[in-house]
Amino acid sequence: MKTYGKLLASCSIIIVLMACQSEPKMEVEETDEVMEEAIETRAEAKESIKVSLINNEGVDIGMATLEEGERGVEIAIEGHHFPSGVHGFHIHEKGLCEAPSFETAGGHFNPDNKQHGFDNPEGPHAGDIENLEVSEDGAVEASFKNDRVTLEKGEEHSLLSKEGTSLMIHEDPDDYISQPAGDSGARIACGVIYSGEK
Repeated sequence: MKTYGKLLASCSIIIVLMACQSEPKMEVEETDEVMEEAIETRAEAKESIKVSLINNEGVDIGMATLEEGERGVEIAIEGHHFPSGVHGFHIHEKGLCEAPSFETAGGHFNPDNKQHGFDNPEGPHAGDIENLEVSEDGAVEASFKNDRVTLEKGEEHSLLSKEGTSLMIHEDPDDYISQPAGDSGARIACGVIYSGEK
């Protein structure tokens, strides 16, 4: 009888120990699943906008992708049939690209009323971007980051503003200081980021 009691007590201890060992493992697995779901949710929530770029004849010559990064907006551009060389590249204050002149896009996106140019002590505009370089065959593939703008609606520097915004490529390089657009010449390509509130 004593032997049976000891055996029963031993079995009980073993069962309890097995239960204790298995419970943390289940908690770890559940935690991993929760973390994976959170990562997927953040990835899905990341704002991304595709912008079709047209030339002065209204022909589609490229695509830009804007994505909200940790610090500002990341801009990736791919295109073809651009004039080769270096070109001014900016964000403009209105979401309207009417060929051939693209004057409907207004001036640079500039909610802080600063001066134009990275080399200007009173600049730059929020919409100023580094020059875009196009290869001799007219192809371009480049990426930029602008930490002065956001894709979050309602923010002061949001590209999804009431008036809308657009991307603009100019004929000549931006000298990063001349007013109002770096002496970058005519507007040769435009793409609506956001057309604004209707």
